[in-house]
Amino acid sequence: MTRVAWFATALLALPCAAQEGDALPPAGYGTLRQDDIALRLQTGSLLLTVLPLDEHLLRLLAEDSYSALHQLVASRDSALSEAARQAGVEAPSLFLVSLFALDKGVIFNPDDLTLQSRNQFFRPIATVPITLQWGAHRLDQRETAVAIYLFEPGIAIWEPLVVSFGGARNTAWERTLRRLEEERNAVLARAAAARPDSVPNRPQ
Repeated sequence: MTRVAWFATALLALPCAAQEGDALPPAGYGTLRQDDIALRLQTGSLLLTVLPLDEHLLRLLAEDSYSALHQLVASRDSALSEAARQAGVEAPSLFLVSLFALDKGVIFNPDDLTLQSRNQFFRPIATVPITLQWGAHRLDQRETAVAIYLFEPGIAIWEPLVVSFGGARNTAWERTLRRLEEERNAVLARAAAARPDSVPNRPQ
């Protein structure tokens, strides 16, 4: 499998139970921001943001956010492909994780992140750094460390999801799902109202 093909497969890998068998919503008609599909929690002096990189969700974003996330993942395509190969996973679930320090000298352990889906716990099988600060596992005040996490397939994005890190938990995804479903319906309606030749050409 080529790197480009692997990248496309990885973004489409997460199961979507609420839309089992449904086609991808068309790109270019979403209005959501990245903040609208992110989960946040705080542990001590560390703020954590977890953003699913599932294509079904990304296509609900506004054009600039959609393109930015695609470009970010594509820029680490080789590293992601190698990390997946070493972990023995063909199509991992991808999440963008950001850590922000409120104080000086904040130490963090990347492996503390846990996702719970369908009563099953998922721990990261690999991480691919985006920022240099990630490798130090230490942040000064107002510094941010960013990485893409790889998990085993099987995380049901369209069902309740719990994020845990350092003793803190976020269970707000169930509320977020209602907004995502509303936006998905709106995207389909906007696309249906548009002329077929006006739909932006996006990777399938």
